[in-house]
Amino acid sequence: MSDEYLLVDGYNIIFAWNSLKKIAEESLEDARDKLINIMGDYQGYKKVNVILVFDAHLVKGGVGSIYKYNEIYVVYTKEAETADNYIERTATVFKDKYKVKVATSDGLEQIIIMSQGAVRMSARELEQDVKLARKHIREKIEEMKPVKNNMLIDNLDRETAAWLEKMRRG
Repeated sequence: MSDEYLLVDGYNIIFAWNSLKKIAEESLEDARDKLINIMGDYQGYKKVNVILVFDAHLVKGGVGSIYKYNEIYVVYTKEAETADNYIERTATVFKDKYKVKVATSDGLEQIIIMSQGAVRMSARELEQDVKLARKHIREKIEEMKPVKNNMLIDNLDRETAAWLEKMRRG
């Protein structure tokens, strides 16, 4: 894996992206799962370590948790700890060893992160980068797709295919 970490403020991203916000209106859990899957795909394409952080600071008695899913780390903070606190602390610890980028649209958080030497990425910038990564992935899949029916004529250049078709018709 690379020497770069992307710390993502999960709920900030969910409520900044229209597609996820719509899902969250029906089910916050579904929106979280969707973002986790999106970031897993993104991580696979970008080859960057992703830590996706969700606030659980209002959960009474919450001890917090960290687990790995599709090569990304998913963090739920403990009681009285916000995602911002966790991200700031992690950025401070990682900044001397790794390149650290933080995805959030929280203006104050961006200022704090930049003062610690991390690079900021807004929710909109992350969304655009995710869309671009998805486009490149789709293009790569299309390139690797076998030709329909795998016929000889499908694998020839136009000139040769036209010549053979002319011969076939006599």
